[in-house]
Amino acid sequence: MYLLLLAIVRGAKKLFLGRATAFDVMLVILIGSTAARAMTGGAPFFPVTLAIVVMVLVHWTFSFLARSSPSFSGLIKGHSTLLVKDGKVQAKQMKDAHISRDDLDEDLRQEGVADVSEALEARLERSGRLSVIKKP
Repeated sequence: MYLLLLAIVRGAKKLFLGRATAFDVMLVILIGSTAARAMTGGAPFFPVTLAIVVMVLVHWTFSFLARSSPSFSGLIKGHSTLLVKDGKVQAKQMKDAHISRDDLDEDLRQEGVADVSEALEARLERSGRLSVIKKP
């Protein structure tokens, strides 16, 4: 099973590794859960293998479609959320994203921004990471 999963993951061309969105994390959880059933003897090996391959192919197809369609991409992968604009905290977006001011300040410091007024823009990306554009 390990060698099979290694081959499938390598064949998926890093689709669900690296900057993972919830869409990608869901696939990893499903693959792990499905593979575990074969490893513990709870399900036959070959049907589990087929299920994993189908899941990766569906994920690849959705990713391919999302690349061509911004609306489909937003539907399955989400959108970034603007948390800081021109050095000002966007309170509604912070509330909607369930981000506290302390969390924002911590993420800004990790990006080298000591005070929110130094940020031209800060976005909570689809991956859950904060990206920051500093003021010139």
